[in-house]
Amino acid sequence: MKFIGIIPARYASTRFPGKPLADINGKSMIERVFEQAKKSLECVYVATDDNRIADEVARFGGNVIMTSEKHLSGTDRIAEAIEKIQSKTKENFDVVINIQGDEPFIYPEQIQEIISCFKNPETQIATLVKKIESEEDIFDTNKPKVVFNKNMQAILFSRSPIPFVRNIEKKQWHIKHNFYKHIGMYAYKSGVLKDLTKLQQSKLEIAESLEQLRWIENGYIISVAITQFESHGVDTPEDLKKILKNKLIS
Repeated sequence: MKFIGIIPARYASTRFPGKPLADINGKSMIERVFEQAKKSLECVYVATDDNRIADEVARFGGNVIMTSEKHLSGTDRIAEAIEKIQSKTKENFDVVINIQGDEPFIYPEQIQEIISCFKNPETQIATLVKKIESEEDIFDTNKPKVVFNKNMQAILFSRSPIPFVRNIEKKQWHIKHNFYKHIGMYAYKSGVLKDLTKLQQSKLEIAESLEQLRWIENGYIISVAITQFESHGVDTPEDLKKILKNKLIS
């Protein structure tokens, strides 16, 4: 199978304007994401609607494709991007990996883990989960939880703790049961990605504000791989300062 990584990157951000261009020890955030992705993938593109980001990608020698300003999600942006890339390069890619543009500390091993999901021919969409080790993470609504079946296919995502552990004190839940949090990287078969953009928002998606619930409600199979690597997304300037203080990058 032929894989491509696409990094959606927007300049506009309520909590961190210009985030992809933020300096991280002498390199822009988008450059660091690109470099990490290239350690696992031969073909990587940045998809953006902003010329400042496009110019930065060109400066460090990366591949960039311009997309519409009207997209409401990264999924829609990469769906447009893959069509343009395949038309431009005359190459066909079997699987598109959506690599978050605010993950400058992504581990190349995580990309390999998500690629491994496609050894199963039933896989339409793939993502990563990580075992929760603390009570705090179980009840953090900014860290969606995932329940999956014995075939490593997602059953449900929720911002609430799932499942409910009956007759056990909440502070003991993470000890008595294995909870998993979602690590927000996706991979899609190219044809499936195109179909996903045609789906209407679903009731569960609207309730939880989690796009992947739309896919589950429409019957798509989301395979999961368990990773041991943590996600270090950057949502605010404070997040970046905290990560740099902990010396997660040189």
